[in-house]
Amino acid sequence: MTTYGMTVLASGEGPERFRRGAALAAAAEEAGFDSVWTSELYNRSATVPMAVYALATERVRIGSNIAYGVGRSPLMWAAEARDLDDLSGGRLTLGLGNGTATMMRDWHGVSGEAPAVRMEELVEVLRKLWRLHEGPVEHEGRFYHLDLKPTSDSAPPLQERLPIWIAGINPLMMRVVGRVADGLVGHPMFTRKYVHEVVEPELTGATEAAGRSRSDVARMGILMCAVDDDEQVARDRVAFAIGQYAASRVYDRLFALHGWSQAQDTIRAAARAGDGQALISAVPDEAVDAIAVACRPDELVSRVAQHAGEYDHLALVAPAWGLTPPQLEAATLQIVDAFRAQRSSLSPPG
Repeated sequence: MTTYGMTVLASGEGPERFRRGAALAAAAEEAGFDSVWTSELYNRSATVPMAVYALATERVRIGSNIAYGVGRSPLMWAAEARDLDDLSGGRLTLGLGNGTATMMRDWHGVSGEAPAVRMEELVEVLRKLWRLHEGPVEHEGRFYHLDLKPTSDSAPPLQERLPIWIAGINPLMMRVVGRVADGLVGHPMFTRKYVHEVVEPELTGATEAAGRSRSDVARMGILMCAVDDDEQVARDRVAFAIGQYAASRVYDRLFALHGWSQAQDTIRAAARAGDGQALISAVPDEAVDAIAVACRPDELVSRVAQHAGEYDHLALVAPAWGLTPPQLEAATLQIVDAFRAQRSSLSPPG
């Protein structure tokens, strides 16, 4: 059975942003969501908001979708995860990604080589550090060196195994997920066809090769949702977001798989020209429906259910592009309110 999460997007400056984020997290829990999520970028961390949301809630899982694996050393990741797990009472899910090779190099000051290999090694080290209460940790790898002898005894963590989910869109990272992770954090651009023809074969093959059960790896989707009384307004909002992704070569395979490559070229030309309306018009209607949900508020739950069957967990998010922070927060709250009103009818199609 699919569980559901809400990505918290709050506005405001200074302490107000955290107060508003806490209120949104609490509202999502009250609305019946199973988890709340946050992410990080070059100017915002994921761990600080997760701490806020942990204190604002009692039941939902707290997760990052995603935080940058290369952004902290394995030691600091383990320490912050331990604190967050304590703070939440054992409700933490750590979602990690590396970003692009350029982001790794220019944002984090590390080599952009072999991001999948680096991620696999990071998870290996984190697993060792999560058991630090059992004794010293030594690791000598390609990217990480660790020789840590604890100076005092420590209690075991609340969760015996920290759930580590990894973001991946291309085969190499998906194979890493299948070998070492507890879940795949899917991309907002995933479609049913891409999951069936690209994601699932890679995960299944990797889990089998590693001697794991396919059920050991959760599959999480991130579903962009735009709701408005005027459905065309919602569709244009989603199309604009899809257009931002289409400009990157990372998504060429997905567009080609669906036969949207010509549309992708048109989208890119509109993006280069700075013509937002032409960009929106170039996004195929079938792409909007395959990738996201765009509808009136009273249709949200039934539309979300059409995407749920592909995932063990589905996190909803308002598309951020083209919206001011207050507008984005209002769009997030609109999703939460619609979910609350309709959640009793939410079930994946048979």
